[in-house]
Amino acid sequence: MGGRMREGTGSRGDMVLGKILQECHRMAPDDLPGLLRRHYEALGVTRLTVYLADVQQQTLIALPDERTEQPRTVAVEPSLAGWCYRTMSPRITTSSNGDLTLWLPLLDGIERVGVLSVQAPVLDTDALELYEALASLVALLVIAKDLYSDAYVRVKRTAPMQLPAEMVWASLAPRTVGSHTATSSAVLEPAYDLHGDAFDHTLSSSTLYTVILDAMGHDLVSGLLAAVALAAYRNARRAGANLEEIVATIDASVHEVFPDRYVTGVFCKLDLVSGHLSWINCGHPVPLLLRDYEPVPGALDRSPEPPLGLGRDVPSGERRVHEYHLEPGDRVLLYTDGVTEARSPRTGELFGEERFAGFVIRALAAGESAPEALRRLIHAILSYQQDRLTDDATIVLSEWHPLQPPHDGLMP
Repeated sequence: MGGRMREGTGSRGDMVLGKILQECHRMAPDDLPGLLRRHYEALGVTRLTVYLADVQQQTLIALPDERTEQPRTVAVEPSLAGWCYRTMSPRITTSSNGDLTLWLPLLDGIERVGVLSVQAPVLDTDALELYEALASLVALLVIAKDLYSDAYVRVKRTAPMQLPAEMVWASLAPRTVGSHTATSSAVLEPAYDLHGDAFDHTLSSSTLYTVILDAMGHDLVSGLLAAVALAAYRNARRAGANLEEIVATIDASVHEVFPDRYVTGVFCKLDLVSGHLSWINCGHPVPLLLRDYEPVPGALDRSPEPPLGLGRDVPSGERRVHEYHLEPGDRVLLYTDGVTEARSPRTGELFGEERFAGFVIRALAAGESAPEALRRLIHAILSYQQDRLTDDATIVLSEWHPLQPPHDGLMP
């Protein structure tokens, strides 16, 4: 890697990362490849490429570089880069020019952003530590710059985004959030043609809130309805409201703005200390509980409340809050009916709850992370209906793992 990197690699590497951080503040988002290239020599690399995952997590797309004529893409499924993305683990291989190539996951917490490809003549322990720190810095830069620019959004899109889907995606939380005590992951399709489905999850040291929504209809108003319901949910939650008050706020807001529409949903609150789960189900499919890679029949089977937004058509009174005590390692699945009601065009058979739960269980039992299990599941559902869903399909998988020790910032 050269004497410059071998001698005092740690302190020199810290200086280089510091310079990148200083220079990035006024950097335009699409200048990131150029900024990194200016520090190649000091970093001891011959080539460095940032790949971002596309909206559907099927392809890794390189950030455009002025020295590259055509954008480079790598499929997530069969490639080394895809293996790094799927497993959130580094991978080393030999390049055609004899250099070594290190693939590193780009993570926002435990949300997968993409991968970083680093080519270098030598990869020793000090260099690996430096490049891991560089990958963390690059991920932070991508997340920060993505907030006020279309540069990365355009890279991640492989098809035109319809207007209702644009509204829904703008309202959504990251697909995965987590800590050492809990993880929540979500997926939804059709990514470019969403209408009324939405999800949210938020985490503190003591509480995990999860919600899944399904707004009536398959038009532009459906996207507006989902956005209003999600905003009302967050507004009430952030004001310190309990579940009953949160649901009442959404109910009133939806009815006020869309008196002829309604929203179904499940609203959950998990105490991360005790494992106490409380939830309200408003006209939605019943949540599923998984324990030791098996479904627990009927564990969360409670009669749902009416949907939200019906106004005077619903008897007055507080919504019923259901309760259940989870055991360490328990997983809760929330889903919309577009998941189980996906129908095979060839046989007419529904995807169904048993097939849905079985897929998740097998993936988790095989050691896949929750985000990866859901990524593969949602593509299996798309494939089952020949990539033409007739209804939005959304899944949220939350896990309570209070006894899990820290593991390099990654969750199972």
